[in-house]
Amino acid sequence: MLKNYKRSAEALVATLARHGINDPEVLNCLEITPRHLFVDTVLQHKSYENTALPIGQGQTISQPLVVARMTELLRQAGVAKKVLEVGTGSGYQTAVLAQLFDEVYSIERIKALQWQAKRRLHMLDLYNVAMKHGDGWQGWASKGPYEGIIVTAAAAQVPQALLEQLCDGGVMVIPVGEQHQVLTMYQRQGQQFIENKLAEVRFVPLIPGALS
Repeated sequence: MLKNYKRSAEALVATLARHGINDPEVLNCLEITPRHLFVDTVLQHKSYENTALPIGQGQTISQPLVVARMTELLRQAGVAKKVLEVGTGSGYQTAVLAQLFDEVYSIERIKALQWQAKRRLHMLDLYNVAMKHGDGWQGWASKGPYEGIIVTAAAAQVPQALLEQLCDGGVMVIPVGEQHQVLTMYQRQGQQFIENKLAEVRFVPLIPGALS
């Protein structure tokens, strides 16, 4: 386990602030969340670099700046209580959400990753997260609607099922595209969805279906 990580975490947060993350609660959350617990031991020395890292199964733990940006966008949109995360992955983004929102629902298509993420969240005493092994394209309709949805993999096109699980006024932050990906926010207004393209990003693809 990485020792004396707090100085590295402080340096990371200073980097995030220089890149435009302004929400003090988001910055504090990333400073106190031990990112090294969410990566393999051989990569722990890179835990507090502002970079994505492999976590196995062809997946990655997202760049801290992206985690902070997507979380900040939800908070800026007024999301406070109920959030759906599509793509649990390592559980790092989940842990950040769990400290900033009342209820977090997280769905992961790869069973082994979901199990590891659940174990890490319990190590951190984060118990306001419900987790499901399933197809992220379909969301988790029985637990909806949601104030906010955050998708941590890139969809070739926007999954209609996820849009429909937003409450009125709710927002979804999702990377859209294949070779060219754009972080996009959708806000529901009745049966309309207002699109706001934000920035170019690079995520692993959002693949339909679930794996045991």
